[in-house]
Amino acid sequence: MPKKKQKYIKKNLIVDAAGDKIIFKIIDDSKNYTNEYENCRKNFDKFSQLLFKFLRKNRIKLENVKNAYVNIGPGNFSGIRTSLSTLKAFKIIYNFNIYGFSSKDVENLNYYKVFDLQKRGKLIKNLIKPLYLG
Repeated sequence: MPKKKQKYIKKNLIVDAAGDKIIFKIIDDSKNYTNEYENCRKNFDKFSQLLFKFLRKNRIKLENVKNAYVNIGPGNFSGIRTSLSTLKAFKIIYNFNIYGFSSKDVENLNYYKVFDLQKRGKLIKNLIKPLYLG
């Protein structure tokens, strides 16, 4: 008797490293998970490790991510650059869509507004133009 394939709900990954904290968030139809880290050089050096630790802790695989949303600023240069380059590399391997959003788009860390912007066509897929603070 053949095994039934498990159906995986595609997840939305949000990465926001433009502010004082590095925020990883997973949102799907029924749940959401969040983790925060200090936005500092030490954490930029191990950014991928922190992301994988967050995903492992919540039993999420990158192949189950449908869309990744990244804060493109304005904000911290190192945080934006690190999150963008990491997600672009993972996009090549795991083939998910990347959308950039502005720090101004999320008031009080309400990332659900980003989904509304995407539905209204205000976010451009796979075209990321960072806005660094001077």
